[in-house]
Parts: sequence; structure tokens; C-alpha cells
Amino acid sequence: MRPVSKMLSIPLPLPFLFLFSFFLSLSSSNSLYSPDLLRHAKDDKEWLVSVRRTLHEYPELRFQEHKTSAFIRSQLDMLNISYSFPYGGTGVVADIGSGQPPIVALRADMDALPLQELVEWEHKSKVDGVMHACGHDVHVTMLLGAAKLLNQRKHQLKGTVRLLFQPAEEGGAGASYMIKDGALENVEAIFAMHIDYTEPTGTVMPHPGPTQAAVNFFEARIEGKGGDASAPHLSVDPIIAASFAILSLQQIVSREIDPLYSQVLSTTFVEGGASNDVSPQFVEFGGTLRSLTTDGLERLERRVTEVIHGQAAIHRCNATVNMNNDGFPMYPAVINDVKLHHHVEKIVKSLLGPDKLAKGKKIMAGEDFAFYQQLVPGIMLGIGIRNEEVGSVHPAHSSYFFVDEDVLTIGAALHTAIAESYLVEHGIVSNSL
Repeated sequence: MRPVSKMLSIPLPLPFLFLFSFFLSLSSSNSLYSPDLLRHAKDDKEWLVSVRRTLHEYPELRFQEHKTSAFIRSQLDMLNISYSFPYGGTGVVADIGSGQPPIVALRADMDALPLQELVEWEHKSKVDGVMHACGHDVHVTMLLGAAKLLNQRKHQLKGTVRLLFQPAEEGGAGASYMIKDGALENVEAIFAMHIDYTEPTGTVMPHPGPTQAAVNFFEARIEGKGGDASAPHLSVDPIIAASFAILSLQQIVSREIDPLYSQVLSTTFVEGGASNDVSPQFVEFGGTLRSLTTDGLERLERRVTEVIHGQAAIHRCNATVNMNNDGFPMYPAVINDVKLHHHVEKIVKSLLGPDKLAKGKKIMAGEDFAFYQQLVPGIMLGIGIRNEEVGSVHPAHSSYFFVDEDVLTIGAALHTAIAESYLVEHGIVSNSL
């Protein structure tokens, strides 16, 4: 047998050396995937629960997250993590690691919803008519937990992890404002989590490709000529025109769209008239448009405008149509990067076990995380919170929404493992070029 010393002295091709160093680095980073990381996160559970409950008690609506932002910054100060502020009005950005590329981002949204909490417990919302009914308090807490873990391990990071605490996900397109202020500068990949009441606590549900819908809203006004209902020939009835328009809108998805493409067009309100014997001068109505592709949403917008104007003209009325997300940008579709999907699957299996990995699903809800994905590869993944014993069984945007807080440590550890392992795998490539 040839001596080991001679074997090692044989010159090796550069590609082989690169691959050898790559797998050696992976093997030396087993701590990323070991149960120790989850144990360290669980050591912080008392702090994480306290953070989440504080956030839950004082919810704030989109672009009003001033106290929330200040609290996040106080926690980062406590952890001795530097940050930049503001982004998008109230957003916070923190970098942990070498300060050099590659840079991978983790995002949490901060805003609450205009709902009255109906769950009676010690830490229910103290703000009348406002509630964290979508789990953004949980998202922030998990990311702060990851911030602590990453900061403890910053000397082994093969690059930089950027933490984005973002305002105004609920209809305000806060991600687009974070981007405008430079939060995504030099970032090459981004990850985010959203809690999900349909799967048991700690179950992770990534889904590759189109995952959440592009979303917009429409408002229409059809104007005719009001008059006495006893003499319909002397008026121009906008109710009839609006009725035909609404019925015609329902034919767009069912008759014009490939049934294999997921799209939704729903009329959600109609207003007009206040008398039993007088035809109104105008009728207003509106609703929502949703598509799992951004192009599909743009086509829906065009056809809605054409149909409403056409039906108004047939019935001798005039129409105006406004595509308007409360004046904020339209949400594109969330399209998860396939390579990052496989990365997440690998980390979940290693950190939590194969039994904690479930198949993700497509939904027609919107998410402004899509704005980030228009610029860099990204993935939004679901993490389960369902636990009948604690009452964590209600959907988001419900006044009875309640969270199993055991998810906090799991999410913090998973954030950390995903980011660290991404830097291990991509830092080698970057440093070798």
C-alpha cells in the first residue's frame, strides 16, 4: 500500500481541490443542522415568549408601527446588534456576520390588522380595534430569536445575514418601500416564514414555483340619469347597467381563462340608491382580482375595465373604473425559487427531522414578499402552529386567532440554519472565483 504521505503529495487538479474544500466545509458545519441549534433556541424560550406577548399587547396598523419598531430596536440594542433605521417609514435593517458578500436576507413583517380581539387571555390586545390576527408578532419574534443565535455564531458565518423588519404587509406594499430605501442592496437571496394554522406546530411547508396570488382591487362607478320609478322611460337606470356588468364579470374567469390557471374575480360590494320609488343617478361597486401569475392579473384588469365600460355603454350610461389597492402598488405573485426550495427541504430534514416536512400548497391570498422576489431569488414558507390543546385552530384574519408559542423557538432555529447553511454553500463559490 502506498504511504499516506506520498498519496497526499500527488498534485490534484484545481476542480478537485475546489470540490474537496466545498464538502470539507459542509462537513465542518454540521452544527448548522444538529439538534444543538434547536436546543440553544429553546434555551431562549422565556425571552421569546415575553417578546411576542409584548408585541401582541400593543399592535399597530400599517405604516404606524412606531412603538413596534422602537421595541425591535431596543431588543437589537440589548443583543448588541447594530442596525439601520428607518426603512419604509418604520422598518429596521440589521446585518450580522462578516459585512461582506454573499449577503442573504431574512424578512419579518410587523403590522397588525383592524380587528377586535375576542380571545380572553392575559396578554390580549390592549389597543381597541387592532389585533395581531395574522401572526406578524410571531414573525418578528422568530426573527429576533434568529438574530440572537446568529450573533452568537457570527464568527463562523461565511458572509452576511441581513434581517429585514418590514412595515405594512397588510395591503400597504411595505416591501416595495423597503426596497426603494435600499434594504435589498447586494442581497442575493431572501427567505421568510408565515405561520399556518392548518398544520401541527413545527411542521414546515415549503412550495416551489407559484405559491400566492398577485392581487389588486377594483372600484367602478356607473352613472345614468335618476328619475321617478313610475316613469322609467324618462330616466337612465344605472342599476340595470351595473347588474349586467357584474354578471358579465363572472364570465371572464369561467369562459375566458384556461381552467388550469388559478384566477379569482369577486365583486364584494354594491352601493347606490336610497329610495323605493326613485331610480338613483349612479351605482358604485367593486371587488378583488387575483391570479397566480402577475401577467394573469394584468389581463384580468384589462378585461374588467372593458366589460364594465361596454355594459355601461349598452345601457346608455357612463362608467369609470379604478384599479386601486388603496393607492398602494399592486401585489405581484409569490413565486418561490426552486433551488432555494430544495435548500429549505434539506435543512428542515436535518434540523427538525423528515417527519416535520410537509408539502406546501398554493393559496389565493396575496403577500408583498413578492416584491423582493422580483429582484432576487426568494422563498416564502409556511410553518405550522395548529394545536387544539391551546386553541390554536383559527385562521388568520379571525378575531379568535391564537398561536401556539412553541413555534417561536422552532422558527428562530430554522431561520438561523437556513441562513447559515446558505452562506456556507454560496460563500465557498464566491470566495473561489
